[in-house]
Amino acid sequence: MLNLRNFLTLPLVVTLAAISAEAGANTLINGAGATFPQPIYSKWFAEYASVNKAASINYQAIGSGGGIRQLIQGTVDFGATDEPMSAEEAGKVKTPVLHVPTVLGAVAVSYNVPGVKSLNLTGEMVAEIFMGTIKKWNDPKIVAANKDAKLPDLAIVPTYRSDGSGTTAVFTDYLVKASKGFEIKVGKGKAVMWPAGIGAKGNAGVAGVIAQNPGAVGYVELVFAATNNLAVASIQNKSGEFVAPSTASVSAAATGRVPEMLKNDFKVSITDPTTKGAYPISSFTWLLIPNEMSKVKGSAMIAFVDWALGATGQKMAADLNYAPLPKELATEVVARVKKLQLK
Repeated sequence: MLNLRNFLTLPLVVTLAAISAEAGANTLINGAGATFPQPIYSKWFAEYASVNKAASINYQAIGSGGGIRQLIQGTVDFGATDEPMSAEEAGKVKTPVLHVPTVLGAVAVSYNVPGVKSLNLTGEMVAEIFMGTIKKWNDPKIVAANKDAKLPDLAIVPTYRSDGSGTTAVFTDYLVKASKGFEIKVGKGKAVMWPAGIGAKGNAGVAGVIAQNPGAVGYVELVFAATNNLAVASIQNKSGEFVAPSTASVSAAATGRVPEMLKNDFKVSITDPTTKGAYPISSFTWLLIPNEMSKVKGSAMIAFVDWALGATGQKMAADLNYAPLPKELATEVVARVKKLQLK
């Protein structure tokens, strides 16, 4: 049985012993990037290894920024990111890159406050916490949104990603929409200058800091919070609802966005949506696949994507707190991937 805790607390190097019969017995495909989708990629790679034994994938979860850098440098066959590549980044790659959405996930605001099992936060409060202007858990603003909670006189320890991170990009993309002050003081991106707190590498690193330090709060992909038994805050959305991250609330955030994705090469931000019931810090995550690949490796990637975005692969997503792609989007993505130029 796959031990998820091992995957979520250590750097990921997964060998997939199979992808496509066309690929040949000794084909090795190297990839690197986001830790946000690490749990589902780990499961997919492990499960697919029993489906086909023609090739192997070596994937290193080093953060979205690292994956993009390695793709640009040509040291990997594909990358993975939680934020679409910028025009500048895409222009540095030898061949056009296809953004392949795989699942949707939530960036959870996880916290370690003894005795507090549920917590409501507005986007402005989260922004002030990470700017260092809200310093105590019994701050009047937090107390006003949590009248039934016994919030202690405990220092808040914001915890952020120290590496270039798509998770950071999603989180800050939301915070600049929720707080003008955050937009001016911090801004958004895969790496920003945080005014307060301590840094940790990867989703697993941030989750570890939160788990070990009472008073800590940080942002992690939902399954990392669940695996480390961390509490997660409900965040107020544009409809005024305090919504907890879940597959249903993440799916709600993507409601109606498929046409936009189809027009924009499958790239779109879904943070801070207007949909009722939507969790406001939600995102797609993408594989970055060069449009031109060798016949052997390209055939292998096509076969894997077809399986992962099909019924079997997408069913696994919900078990790990990811939301599956809308079916019409998955169909279009697979059709596009099958058009990769194989040499």
